[in-house]
Amino acid sequence: MVILSLEEDNDALLARSLFNTSSLSRISAHLDMRTRTVTAIALVAALLGAAPWCIYSASENRLLVGMTLVRNAPAIGAFCLDGSLPAYHLHRGFGAGADNWLLQFEGGGWCNDIPSCLERAETRRGSTRYMNKLEVFSGILSNNASLNPDFYNWNRVKLRYCDGASFAGDAKFDNGTSLLYFRGQKIWRAIILDLMPKGLGRARKALLSGCSAGGLASFLHCDNFAEYLPQNASVKCLSDAGFFLDERDISLNHTMRSFYDDLVSLQGVEKNLDKNCTSSLFYPTLCFFPQYTLKYINTPFFILNSAYDVYQFHHILVPPSADVHGHWNRCKLNPAACTDSQLEILQGFRNDMLATLRMFYQYSGRGGLFINSCFAHCQSELQETWLAVDSPKVNNKFKMH
Repeated sequence: MVILSLEEDNDALLARSLFNTSSLSRISAHLDMRTRTVTAIALVAALLGAAPWCIYSASENRLLVGMTLVRNAPAIGAFCLDGSLPAYHLHRGFGAGADNWLLQFEGGGWCNDIPSCLERAETRRGSTRYMNKLEVFSGILSNNASLNPDFYNWNRVKLRYCDGASFAGDAKFDNGTSLLYFRGQKIWRAIILDLMPKGLGRARKALLSGCSAGGLASFLHCDNFAEYLPQNASVKCLSDAGFFLDERDISLNHTMRSFYDDLVSLQGVEKNLDKNCTSSLFYPTLCFFPQYTLKYINTPFFILNSAYDVYQFHHILVPPSADVHGHWNRCKLNPAACTDSQLEILQGFRNDMLATLRMFYQYSGRGGLFINSCFAHCQSELQETWLAVDSPKVNNKFKMH
């Protein structure tokens, strides 16, 4: 664990209430916007790689939840990259949370060309054959009331990620030798249809969330999620580390824009992007970036992100192609080793993220966000960054109501 204390002005921490929660979102909902300084906690930890049955690991007190394969998925053409069945992990709610549902998109990057997708298809990122059949449920998925007080008794679902396009593609590649299914959109639909008769169709409250590429999927599917649920249901969405910026890298190239453009084209994503967004832009593929589609989302949305997101730092701002001589290697490994000029560039990236979010912050009546200064990526799935016994206090309050 690395703890960094950063001095920020009041623009560094933008928060507004959306969820009545005790964890990160509750803290963000009640922050005094006049606060001049924040303590940023950067927690460097390995992400734990989520059915109707579960196992408690007594030695580590972990909840392990079994995998459910979506047997009816082939009926609508829903397959992982390699043709295997899509899957999810479900831990049932109880008591007051029995009719509430939390769906969490798994993250794990993307593939934007045939070689990278073929390679991905032979891993857990492209096939349920290689996935762990038991997933640890922690953080926002925990069933521990003291560690996840707002969602512990909800029906909690982890949607496994095996398409490489944030659950948004609809195409197929077949050259007679290799076969790849780009069916993320259909995987999303197949899982929803499988969950509807299990209680999702009667949900009173529902939250669609996700981390990283899964956080991006929350932006892409938020309104569609609400359409599946009863009209009187309270439906909201959360993206954790999914606000990927359309930003030039240090060589002034649009590396991430080019990557997404190839991805959208290869996997047939454009037809599944928000129509209001695609019709308003000269380059419709840009609607894969959350900053362009956010204003068209009607369902209440909450954004959890770091202004110094590690993934974006390493792959959008300073991708390997822009630093062929490795001048940023030490800075990437340890922010304390960054030079003054490198810190200035990082600060510029932070400022661009805040500027991009400013309209949403100022004019979203039902949305909210919590932007901190952690050198981290994903903060809702790990218990240490969601809610821990030594979590930081804001205004000397640990749980804020």
